[in-house]
Amino acid sequence: MRRVDHMTAEFDHVTRNETEMDSIHERWLGDRNRGRGGHEYEESWAGEQCGGCRFWVPLAGRVGHDYGVCANALSPFDGRVRFEHDGCDVFADAGRWLIPEDFG
Repeated sequence: MRRVDHMTAEFDHVTRNETEMDSIHERWLGDRNRGRGGHEYEESWAGEQCGGCRFWVPLAGRVGHDYGVCANALSPFDGRVRFEHDGCDVFADAGRWLIPEDFG
């Protein structure tokens, strides 16, 4: 694990740099639960994505349009950042896609 000395590191707390945001996006994509490209992907999962789950809380700003935190105590992803198009077996339909502005 990489350690950052927060007393001497020179960085913005929340980046506005587009290249860095893209890098974060790519890094987090590696932690997906349901990739559409895999042979094990089930078509029923297309309608059971995190962005449409009532327990998904989008992050703020640009990154919040792709990522949020799972708040479902029954999910193995509870308390973890998830990609909006990811999902799990305890999906609970919110009736619409959730966006950061819903929580502002």
